[in-house]
Amino acid sequence: MEQHGEPWGGFRPGERLIELANAVRADPELPREVMAAVLARHGETERELRGLTEGEAAALRRAVAELTERVLAETETDRAAEALNTLLERCAARPRLSRHDGHAWHLHVDRGDDASWADWFTASAALALARLLSKRGGVAWGECAAPGCRRLFLGAGPGAPQRYCSRTCATRSRVAEHRRRRRREG
Repeated sequence: MEQHGEPWGGFRPGERLIELANAVRADPELPREVMAAVLARHGETERELRGLTEGEAAALRRAVAELTERVLAETETDRAAEALNTLLERCAARPRLSRHDGHAWHLHVDRGDDASWADWFTASAALALARLLSKRGGVAWGECAAPGCRRLFLGAGPGAPQRYCSRTCATRSRVAEHRRRRRREG
């Protein structure tokens, strides 16, 4: 259970959170094996994933659901910041640098190497979102605005706030709106 590198570098805990949050939203009883596959795609090793027991997986699902409900679904910056502070207070510890298992130095923010998967995930995800919020000056994530789509996303960068999870949803929504206007006008 590591946090390798910067959230904006090779290891991206925000993207890991979004992928796992979307998977848990699609299947609230997401199997442990699917969770492990998501975590492996985001840098967790097979050795580390052996510690993801069924009980740890259930707690991790609950942690992901809480992050989704309290932070990722929040559109108001002050409430999101308060929720992140609460999660960091509960799960995080003073940041520390760690180098183990052949990895380069990297930041750990959980309460120690024996932290639960849920606490580790919550601490690292909350830190990544807090850094993103402070960098952007506001909420930089959300739920897709396309009708019928509930996928969560992280904002792509500066400029107008992102409203859609993908270009596909944005295009589909623009085309549908264009057709509605034409029908009203014609």
